[in-house]
Amino acid sequence: MATPLVQGALFALVSVCLWRIIRPFVVKSPLANIPGPPKASFWKGNWHRVFNRQGWDFHRELAKKYGNVVRIHGIFGNDELFVLDPLALHHIVVKDQYVYEETDSFIVGNGVLFGTGLLSTLGDHHRKQRKMLNPVFSLKHMRGLISVFNPIAYQLRDVMLEQMKLADGKDVNVMKWLSRAALEFIGQGGLGYTFHSLDDTKTDSYSENLKRIGPAIFNLFMARQLLPYLIKIGTPRFRRAVLDATPWKNLQELKDVSDKLHSISKEIYDSKVAAFEKGDEYVMQQVGQGKDIMSVLLKANQSAKAEDKLPEEEVFGQMNGFILAAHDTTTSAICRILQLLSQNQDMQDKLRAAIVEARAEAGGEFDYDTLMGLPYLDAICRETLRVYPPVTHVVRTTRKDIVMPLLWPIKAADGKTMLTEVPIKNNTNVIVSILGANRSTDIWGPDAEEWKPERWLNPLPESVSKAHMPGVYASMMTFIGGGRACIGFKFAEMEMKLVLSVLLEKFVFHPGEKEVYWNMGGVANPVIKDSGTNYPQLPMKITLVA
Repeated sequence: MATPLVQGALFALVSVCLWRIIRPFVVKSPLANIPGPPKASFWKGNWHRVFNRQGWDFHRELAKKYGNVVRIHGIFGNDELFVLDPLALHHIVVKDQYVYEETDSFIVGNGVLFGTGLLSTLGDHHRKQRKMLNPVFSLKHMRGLISVFNPIAYQLRDVMLEQMKLADGKDVNVMKWLSRAALEFIGQGGLGYTFHSLDDTKTDSYSENLKRIGPAIFNLFMARQLLPYLIKIGTPRFRRAVLDATPWKNLQELKDVSDKLHSISKEIYDSKVAAFEKGDEYVMQQVGQGKDIMSVLLKANQSAKAEDKLPEEEVFGQMNGFILAAHDTTTSAICRILQLLSQNQDMQDKLRAAIVEARAEAGGEFDYDTLMGLPYLDAICRETLRVYPPVTHVVRTTRKDIVMPLLWPIKAADGKTMLTEVPIKNNTNVIVSILGANRSTDIWGPDAEEWKPERWLNPLPESVSKAHMPGVYASMMTFIGGGRACIGFKFAEMEMKLVLSVLLEKFVFHPGEKEVYWNMGGVANPVIKDSGTNYPQLPMKITLVA
């Protein structure tokens, strides 16, 4: 029989749900005068269309039809905002970033799955972790990592050559191997550990489970919105017992994969700590040669002032979050670039010629600055990340009442008033449209939705600089901005450029026989169109450079 504590918690949960259902009928929404689409579902509102694997057209419709600030109907009648106005975005991610925080479901969910890391902390706690981690991702350390990255890129090239020969003129699933390479880059460059992910004769439990966690999280997206309430019921031991006894396949899948990733990560972390205890000379003999992110972080934490030190569980808590955040996104970006180049052979040829010429001048492997400074390679990467960001949107929640100013006034839903600011109540979700901001015709001009790498080889429109987009990368929102910007974007950029520079010297990429559709999801990924499966794959034909 349920204890009074559990009964009270369940009563509170039910009360909150009921109030959310009846509130729209008794209380006028403060966002009622913001234009937006009609409610598509009584209890899901428009959420199931915003957070949808096939949501591309709906996102485009929101931006085109309703403008730079849109009212969205959330779960149980909650009103939310869909935003791509540059000044509003500046306030959301920079100026008022500690008012517009991550959602409770995001923070609590990541804490349960990955531990106490950057993805699961707020406020001063998050700032302290970021203060320790920012120098770890400095240009100095990125320059040192290039020597760790180069052998992985050439190993990927050799594996792709073998796969091309085995395919004998048929398609090769390049995503499979790009995904494995991404894990190895993170393993060696991030953790100082090899997953042997490019060796088909070895099976690594971590990489196998990593493939499962993305779909497992997405399948429980709606249910995770209740997690902030459920986490308050009983003790951790009680909640775990309930979890183990719940006969829900999707829930058990996520529990299983999370447990296995945690166990393997702990083994890796303990081995790193043991290496440090043996001294610098022993660390230099390990994978990553002491240049990997985790080694640099452990060393920095050891020498930090007492008030700045992170406890061991927080250093460990960065591992799974960093791997998950960096793995799928980088793989998605490289896959998208190769697909676009396969559809534009003249651009692929031009990029290959530029790489070959630069390699000859360098006399061998690229150093960090040479690689990052290749103009056409940079233009290809920037334009792809602008038009096709791997993560298309993120959600923030207001932690108090606030007024959000707009760069461009919008016409109110009543058709009479022009709004220059939007008052927002506490606990309102705000969806930052990365895709919408990156493709805004007000910023990038009438061809904003077209993939044109050459735009980066000429002066950008004055409207780009005038917009003052708050992203940390190339006047776009792909890596967000402010204190929650992607801390590893330089890591990802180097990985992308290195993989492309090595593969394109050896191979010509052509479209595969089967049509590919890109799921939006949490991270955009390619699947075979009309195949009845959401298994990510990108089949392409590969030939050798003549």
